[in-house]
Order: sequence, then C-alpha cells, then structure tokens
Amino acid sequence: MVHSLEVGVTLAVVLGILAQWVAWRFSFPVITLLALAGLMLGPVTGVLVPAQAFGSVFESLVGLSVAVILFEGGFSLRTHEIKGNTGGVLRLITLGVLISWLLGTLAAHFVAGLAWPLAVILGAILVVTGPTVVGPLLRQARLRPQAASLFKWEGIINDPLGALLAILSYEYVIGTGSGLTLWDLSGWLFLVLALAGLLGGGAGWLLGWLYRTGWVPEFLKAPALLAAVLLVYTAANGLQSEAGLLATTAMGLVLGNMELASALDLRRFKENIVVFLVTLLFVLLTADIEPATLARLDWWSAAFVGLMMAAVRPIAILLATLRSSIPLRERVLLGWIAPRGVVAAAVAGILGQDLAQSGVAQAELLVPLTFAVILTTVVVHGATFRPLAEWLGLTGSRTSGLLIVGAGPWTIQLAQRLHESGLNVLLADRSEYRLSPAESVGIPTYTGEILSDLGQQRLDLSSISHLLAATDNTAYNTLVCTRFAPELGREQVYQLPAGTGVDSEVPDFSHTLRGLTAFSQDATYDEMTRRYYMGWHFHEEVVPPASSGALSRGRIPRAECPGGGDPILLLRRDGGLAFYSPGWRPEPRPGDRLLCYLPPAPEAVEESPDESSEEAAGATTEE
Repeated sequence: MVHSLEVGVTLAVVLGILAQWVAWRFSFPVITLLALAGLMLGPVTGVLVPAQAFGSVFESLVGLSVAVILFEGGFSLRTHEIKGNTGGVLRLITLGVLISWLLGTLAAHFVAGLAWPLAVILGAILVVTGPTVVGPLLRQARLRPQAASLFKWEGIINDPLGALLAILSYEYVIGTGSGLTLWDLSGWLFLVLALAGLLGGGAGWLLGWLYRTGWVPEFLKAPALLAAVLLVYTAANGLQSEAGLLATTAMGLVLGNMELASALDLRRFKENIVVFLVTLLFVLLTADIEPATLARLDWWSAAFVGLMMAAVRPIAILLATLRSSIPLRERVLLGWIAPRGVVAAAVAGILGQDLAQSGVAQAELLVPLTFAVILTTVVVHGATFRPLAEWLGLTGSRTSGLLIVGAGPWTIQLAQRLHESGLNVLLADRSEYRLSPAESVGIPTYTGEILSDLGQQRLDLSSISHLLAATDNTAYNTLVCTRFAPELGREQVYQLPAGTGVDSEVPDFSHTLRGLTAFSQDATYDEMTRRYYMGWHFHEEVVPPASSGALSRGRIPRAECPGGGDPILLLRRDGGLAFYSPGWRPEPRPGDRLLCYLPPAPEAVEESPDESSEEAAGATTEE
C-alpha cells in the first residue's frame, strides 16, 4: 500500500489523465474509465487507500475541490441558454428534486430495507447528478445546445441542493432527541438557502465590479477568483455544513452572467483546473472504497439500484416536466440519464462515518449503497448516453463537419462541393445577400455575427469539428479562430494566410492568436477569388489502393492533384477531415478522397479580364 502523499497523488493524476486521453482518443465514456482506474488502485490491488494516505486532509481536499467544480459549473451557466425553457428548468430543480427525494426515500425503505431516518438521508444524497459526471458525458455525446443546457442546469443546481437536503436530514436525525421538528428543519433549510445564495451572489457581483473598474490587474484576476471561491465556500460552511456548495454555485452564476471582458480567459483557467480536479477526485474517491464495504451489498441492494435507475428517475422527470415546454424526446433522455458523481460520494462518506459514530442503526449501509448507485449509473449511463441521444435525434453527426466563415464565390463553391460529398457543412456570414446563392443550392447557412452573444446562443456546433475563417479581413479571421479554438481545438481551426484584402500591408499575427494557415501560403483571399474567376474549380480524386508490393516496402498510396492543381482537403473514408497546410501534408489512405483546386482545362474559354474584374468587385462589395 502507498503511504506517501506525493506518490498517491502522482498515481491518481497519471492514471486519471491517461484515462482522459484514452476516452478522447477512442470516444469512450471517460467517467467509466476514471472509475475503473480508481477501482484498480484501491479495492482490487490495494495499492492506494486515500483516506489513510491523505489522513484528515482528504475530507478538506474533497470539499474545496467540489466547491471549485461547482463554481465553474455555475460560471458556465448562461441565462440565455434556457430562454423558452425557463419554466421547464425551474421544474427540474424544484419539483424534480422533491419528487426524486420522496421516491428515493420510499425505495430505500421498502426495497433496500433501511429505517426511515437513514432512507430519508440516502434519498436526499441520490438527488444529485452533478457536473463532474454529466459534463464529460456532454462533451463526448456532442448533444445539441438546448438539450445540453437542461442537463447542465439540472446537474449544477441540484448538486448543492441535494447535499444541503442530506445535511439537514442528518441534523434532523441526530437532533430528534433535542426536540427538533420537521417545521424547524424546513425553516432552517430556507434560511440557509437564502443566506448562502445572498453570500455567493453578492461576492460574485462584488468581484465582477472590482474587475470592471480596474481594481484587479489582469495577471491577478484568475488567482483572485480562485481565492474568492475558497473564501466564500469556507464562510458559507460556517453557517451550515455544505452550504458553501450552494454559495459557490450562486457566485459562479452571477459572475458568469456579468459579461466581463476577461470572462473568456477566466473560463479557460477554470475549465483547466476543473478537468484536473474531476480527474483526481473521481480516481481518489473510487480508490477509497473498501472491499468490505462492497461485500455488504446483497440482492435487495441490486434491486434498489435498478429501481433508482429504471423507475425513480424516469417517474420523477415525467411528473416534474408534465405539460412543460421541454420536448418529449428530451424528457425521455433526462429520465434515463442521471449518473451520480463526486458530491454524492463525498456527502455519503462524511455522513456515513458520523452516523456510525452516533450509533444510528444500519449506518454502515449508507456508503456501499451510494457507491453502488454511483458505479452502476456511471458505467451504464456512460455507455448508453450517446446511443440513446443519437436514437432520439439529439446529437450531432459522428462524422466531421466544417464551419466556413465568410461567403464569397469560391467559398460557396467549396461548401457546395463538400455538401454534395456528404460532409456536414455550415456557411456563416453577416450578409444575407452574400449567402443567398448558397441557400439557393441547399447549403446550410447561418446569417449573423457569430462572435456576438446571440450568435453563440444560436450557433449549433454539435456536428462541427473544423473551422475555416475565409473572409477578406485577416484580423477578423484571427479573432474568429481565437474565439472557437477552445471549443473545437487549436489544431482544428484554420484561416487564410495574411496579406489579404484591407490587411495587405499589415504584418501577420502571432501564431498564438491566429488559426493554422489553410492550404498554402499563396492561398490568400484575393488569390483564391482571382483563381475562381479565371475558371478554377474544386475536384475530387479518390486515393487508389496501394499494390501489395508497395505496402510491403512501406510506401503509402499516392495522392496528387492533376493538372497542376493545389490540394485543399483530405476527406477520410471513415468520415474524418484533414486540411492541407504549409509544411503539413496529411497521410492519405486507400479510399480517402482528395479535394483539389484545379485550373481550367487548356481548351476552356476564359472570361475577358474586364468582365471578370467587374464581377469580382461586385461580389465582394459590402451591403
């Protein structure tokens, strides 16, 4: 067994990050892999027992980490995401919580055989779903924005509510001998909710005001934010245990909707920390499960877990969203998917130990039942989320997709060719006039400013994997790539080379800001447009299979453009997409399709220069 704190943390982090990479590389549910990594470290091999390796620090580490995770969740919640669905979301976080608590309590008592006091506590703990498990599933499932927002809002808000319900239920069980009544419990609950919400919301507003007025320098904004989150969590916990979770969530919700100029940088910083914390916590909490704990489970425990998944959750969602604005297929998905995560594990571990020390009967069953639900829902829901969402039509395509920003003659031709080839294409421009030729041939389009808040709200990127910024303004292309790089990946955003249009005399931007250069250094906006009016066109070449002799000598199939054309894209046989770029030529495989930009055949009749120039000028004129 590992007794060293450094070795324990290192093992958990390395295995967790490796699990994250495997999940990304092979599109496997990451939470399932994290749980398996923790089980291998803890119950299976006994290499790491976090409670012993970390000692009394473990509980504090879990609490502070969960506070940061919930703050980031609240910070990511934008009120415009639920416009038109506000009533449905309110039902999920009010009626949904209460009905889930009631039904979970009944199942814990009548099926798992727990006494009423312990059944009430377990029912409250299992109300939570949480961003620690829902967030990774949403990233991998590529759920459509409206459906994803429902999962985000429910999970992030329900986490602190479920924890508070469990804590106050515990206080009621412990305090029954001192005359504490259900009415006292309810009054104290609403008071704690109000105070924690005011503390967190007020702290968020104050910090946002300090950022706006310049009282905090840029280099201190992210560290000051982290310090403020920990301060608010600790202060709220002074009022009531676990009230800090609600306070930090409220803080993130207020701060995230203040439209701060530095919001994007802060969001990136918090997202990086949260990925690290979720990875570390889930591995450690799973590794902390004792084999003897799991041995206490029986067939009635299995029946309880199945009932929670197949009956309690679906019925609670159905009743809570009855006659709401949430579409039926989204309600079906919500009714099935409810993985429990870090908050449920942390609260069960804390309360289970305290209840056992207080002599409450069956207290030793609280932790194993909670972890049985966590592990089962993580594995089953992680494996079925994407297939069920696809069956319901709530996800983007598994194949690659391309967002082209800037509608011009040659980008419309490129989009049409890719659309006809079966690739998901979306052509975006601020001008409806410039997009009209694309719409007339059936190309999916988006009219509006994609960098605006409204554009971010309406733009559906669930089927998009790559971006090409192809306007005549290099600065705007760079800004677009900077904006979408965190969502799509820095290696998936491309822009035309500098020296185009109004920026012909402006030096190129730093490589840390701009996207990768698309096609070649000569493929400027002016040059691509000039070639189009000279008769250049897009053409596909299928990569032929290599001969057995070539394969044995390690040679790859040849993929060349005929007639002196330029390679543009490689359309993979499996639906993938690869850009050609200066200094980078993707390796072709048999069956791939090479998209080329070809000059006209020598015998083709060319347009007169004057007519071509006039038409090009008219096409690029702003409205």
